[in-house]
Amino acid sequence: MNKTLLCTAAIALLSLGGIAQANITIETVAIGNAGNAADPYTGSLYGSVGYNYNIGKYEVTAGQYTAFLNAKANVSDAYGLYNADMWNSSYGCKIQQTSVTGGYSYAVDSAFANRPVNCVSFWDACRFTNWLGNGQGNNSTETGAYTLNNYNGPLGGNIQRNSGWTYAVTSEDEWYKAAYYKNGGYSLYANGTSVAPGVETDSNYGGIGGIYSTTWDGTIHGALEQNGTKDMMGNVFEWNEAIPYQNANYASRGLRGGSFLYNSYYLQSSSRDIYGYPYDEINYLGFRVSEVPEPSSIIALLGGLAGLIGIRRRKA
Repeated sequence: MNKTLLCTAAIALLSLGGIAQANITIETVAIGNAGNAADPYTGSLYGSVGYNYNIGKYEVTAGQYTAFLNAKANVSDAYGLYNADMWNSSYGCKIQQTSVTGGYSYAVDSAFANRPVNCVSFWDACRFTNWLGNGQGNNSTETGAYTLNNYNGPLGGNIQRNSGWTYAVTSEDEWYKAAYYKNGGYSLYANGTSVAPGVETDSNYGGIGGIYSTTWDGTIHGALEQNGTKDMMGNVFEWNEAIPYQNANYASRGLRGGSFLYNSYYLQSSSRDIYGYPYDEINYLGFRVSEVPEPSSIIALLGGLAGLIGIRRRKA
């Protein structure tokens, strides 16, 4: 299922001033072939998903995240959804917080609205997807795909995806399958081959001149990858739900896909970052979302087919 991406500077600039904000939508691509085998190259550990799902065509953008901030961090920012490095860092995604009467407003530089949000923690990503699944607006960030109960710390290994979710941070298997699996087989890179993409032509990695924030124009960085996704190689590492490592002090969360700061090794299916502190908000960290296909679209299709059958019967 594809959706229209509403991520313009106009939406990003909406703030407190009594202006009604339009909901954002996330453009997704459908990932089918439920029950596929895991990748034998990784010892049958990753890539098997037992259900059909949709995945964000792009990483969540600075424009989309700005709309989230204006909805949920406008009076206070109790959960630390905003990080000043988004604006202050030379590699930030250029979202600016402004103090206004009664709270805050947020705006993104129009040149960055369609670029990936960064400086976001795993918990920020969970709250964003809860908000999406709850209908946006002023709805809850603490329940939905994840029951957070105000948690924002280094552990949280017991916080897992709830049943009945609609949007979620990608699981590692969902991310892996979308990146590396197609037509019954796996590839080393998300371009369907064992050949690394070109730097500054097909992807955005390797720290070449600090080129983090590139636009998605389909010709410079982030060419469409094998399942119709974009930018799963480079740009920013993407959080996933996996807990690769856990001790008494913290439970790490998974990261995949490499970033503008790291070489092509981190783009490979064999590369798995196991030490992502879930509270980290760093300029090379972002995320994309998974979505369950809407039953209504299937029902509508069946209804349409039934209508056609009825017409044919009447004509007969």
